[in-house]
Amino acid sequence: MKNQILSLLALGWLSLLASAKGWEDYYQIETVPAPATVDKQIGGITALRDGRIAACFNSGEVQIFSSDTKTWSTFAQGLSLPLGILEEEDGSLVVMQWAELTRLKDTDKDGVADFYQTICNDFGITGNYHEFSYGPTRDSKGNFYISLNVASNGDGIQKNIRGPWKEIGLEREYHDGSKGQWEKYKGKAGRMYSRVPYRGCVLKITPEGKSSVFAYGFRSPDGIHMDSQDRLWVTDNQGDWRGTSPLYHVTEGGFYGHPASLVWKKNWTRDPLKVPIEELEEMRTPAAGLFPQGELANSPTQPIDTIDPALFGLPKGELLIGDMNQRHLIRFLPEEVDGTLQGTLIPFLASPDLGMGNHRLTFDQSGSLWIGKTHIKWAGDEGIKRVVWNKKEPLLVSGVNLQSDGFKITFTRPLKETPMLKVSRHTYKYHKDYGSPKVDLKTVEVKDSALSSDGKVLTITLPEIVARRLYTLELSGAADAEGQALMDKVLRYNVVKKR
Repeated sequence: MKNQILSLLALGWLSLLASAKGWEDYYQIETVPAPATVDKQIGGITALRDGRIAACFNSGEVQIFSSDTKTWSTFAQGLSLPLGILEEEDGSLVVMQWAELTRLKDTDKDGVADFYQTICNDFGITGNYHEFSYGPTRDSKGNFYISLNVASNGDGIQKNIRGPWKEIGLEREYHDGSKGQWEKYKGKAGRMYSRVPYRGCVLKITPEGKSSVFAYGFRSPDGIHMDSQDRLWVTDNQGDWRGTSPLYHVTEGGFYGHPASLVWKKNWTRDPLKVPIEELEEMRTPAAGLFPQGELANSPTQPIDTIDPALFGLPKGELLIGDMNQRHLIRFLPEEVDGTLQGTLIPFLASPDLGMGNHRLTFDQSGSLWIGKTHIKWAGDEGIKRVVWNKKEPLLVSGVNLQSDGFKITFTRPLKETPMLKVSRHTYKYHKDYGSPKVDLKTVEVKDSALSSDGKVLTITLPEIVARRLYTLELSGAADAEGQALMDKVLRYNVVKKR
C-alpha cells in the first residue's frame, strides 16, 4: 500500500512538472557575440532587408552582423551615443545621435559609410547628462519622429549651450553654476525641466529635414514606435509627474502630462511648476497602458509590432515592449473604445536566459527576435540576445475586451474549465513628486464568470467598471485539456473610457 501511495505521488509530481512548462519549452534564447572592440551596450538595432542585422553601440560605432558568417563589420564610427537606427529604401541607415538625426550612406558600395548627412538638429542641448535623444521611427509617408528627454536637476548645464534659452523659471546663471551653489537652487528649477528647444517633446521631421513639435509632455520617452497603422506609440519612465511608467498613443498636438515642455507651446508664458494640477489634468491625455512600478516594468523601452503568428507564435496586431530592469518582455493588446486606444499589458518570455536591460527590439525575416541591451550606468545589461520560436504553441491570452460590466478574455486554445479569478483595481496620483504609491486600491467582487461552450472565451461580470482605473485580472489554474498551463496569468487592463 505504501509503495502504491508513493507511486501515485510520483505520478502526480510528474504530471505537475509536465504541465508547468516554462518559456524555454517554446522559445530558445541565444547570446550573439558582440564585436570585441566596442562598448557592448546597444542603442539601436534593426534587421536589414538583405537579412543582416545592424546595431549601433554606445561607443559610437554602427556595426553589421552576418548570420551566415557570424561576423561583424564596421559600417560607421565616431557617433555620439546613438540611441536608435532604421534602414531607408536605398540602404542608407538613419541614426539618432545625442545631437542630431544623421543619415549614413555607402556611396561607393564598399560596405562602409562614406557620407554622413545631418537630417535634423533643430533642438537644444545644454550639456545636462539627462538630455538623451531617442528614435527615429517613421510613418508611411516617410516622416521621421524622435523623442527628447528633459534635463535633470541632478546636475547643472554647460556654459556654452545650443539653442535659445527659455526665460521662464530660474535664471540661467544658476543652472550653469556661474553664481555658484547649484545644490542650493536646483529645487527651484523643477526636478526635470526644459529650457532649450524642444526638451520633453516629440518632433516630427519631414524627409527633407524640416521639423515641428508633434506632441508635448514627456519626461524620459525611451521608446518610440510607429506601428503598421501609422499610430505613434511612446513609452515613458516613472518619475516626477509620472506615478508609474506609461505607454501612450500619441496624436498631434497632444499633452502627455509632464509640464516642463509646455514652455515651447506657442504663446505660453507661465512657469509650468506654478500651473494648478487641476488645469494640467484637464489638458493631459491619459496613458493607453500603465506598467505597475517594480511589478511589470521599471523603465519601459522600445515597442515594436508583433509579426505573422506562423513565424513567432504571438498574435498579430499587438505590441511587444522591452524594459530595463525586468527579466521579461511585455505584450500590449490594444483595444479602441469610443475612439480612444487603451488595452492590456501582459508579461512575456520571463526566463533567466533573457536577463535585464532589454532596450531595443527587431524581428528579422525568418521571425527571430533580436534584443539589444544597455544599462547606461543604471540597471540593465549589455550585449545581444536572439530569440527563436520552436513552433510549439503555448497557451496564451489572445484578446481582452472591455464590456459594460466586465471583461471578455479570449484564449489561443480551449480551457478545460473555468479558472479561479482575482480582480483588483487602482490608480496613481498625478503630482510633481517622484512616482506614486497605488491609490484607491480595491479588491473587486467577481459576480459571475462563465466559459464559452468551445472553451476559448471567458466572460467576467463585475458590479461596475470605473474609468481611469488599472484593472488587474489574475487567473489561477487555467489550463487546456492536456493540462498545459496558461503562460500569462496576470492581465492589466487600463480603463481610460468605459463602454
